[in-house]
Amino acid sequence: MGKVYVFDHPLIQHKLTYIRDKNTGTKEFRELVDEVGTLMAFEITRDMPLEEIEIETPIQTAKTKVLSGKKLAIVPILRAGLGMVEGVLKLIPAAKVGHVGLYRDPETLKPVEYYVKLPADVEEREFIVVDPMLATGGSAVEAINALKKRGAKNIKFMCLVAAPVGVEAMQEAHPDVDIFIAALDEKLNDHGYIVPGLGDAGDRLFGTK
Repeated sequence: MGKVYVFDHPLIQHKLTYIRDKNTGTKEFRELVDEVGTLMAFEITRDMPLEEIEIETPIQTAKTKVLSGKKLAIVPILRAGLGMVEGVLKLIPAAKVGHVGLYRDPETLKPVEYYVKLPADVEEREFIVVDPMLATGGSAVEAINALKKRGAKNIKFMCLVAAPVGVEAMQEAHPDVDIFIAALDEKLNDHGYIVPGLGDAGDRLFGTK
């Protein structure tokens, strides 16, 4: 079963409060999501493998560590996931970026894939799928299906706010995927919104209704 990590770092919790606040405008909302993306990336990369190399400091030769060249890719779920990409890239600028686009079928209400573009060497990469919300879990499950269909084997999922039902759906569908969240909220309301949540992340990021 995939592990669930809820980040309790004070800076993440502080910034998340203002992301939730309905009085936070588009510009500030966007900046805060970006900043929390960076802080979460710091935590999510904690287990990245290292190798030892030899360098010359101004004083002497030293053996020290660098990342061992593991290939990373960040995959936002369109469109709200775009708001978290730059924050992660600040810490991992060499990461490639893929995209997964989904729409909800009006008849079945299930997410349907309409656009997927990934780096060529899918099987060799570690993927971090990003989306601000994990509500019912439908979009996240389908996005990870899309990656696995194309050969991805090492996937993590990162979001700001999750509902318990979404976490359960993800663990059931993808028990090999670890989930990293800034807050585990109470529930979904009758309209499928996370409570207390932060509203519609896409609308708040892009100023649409």
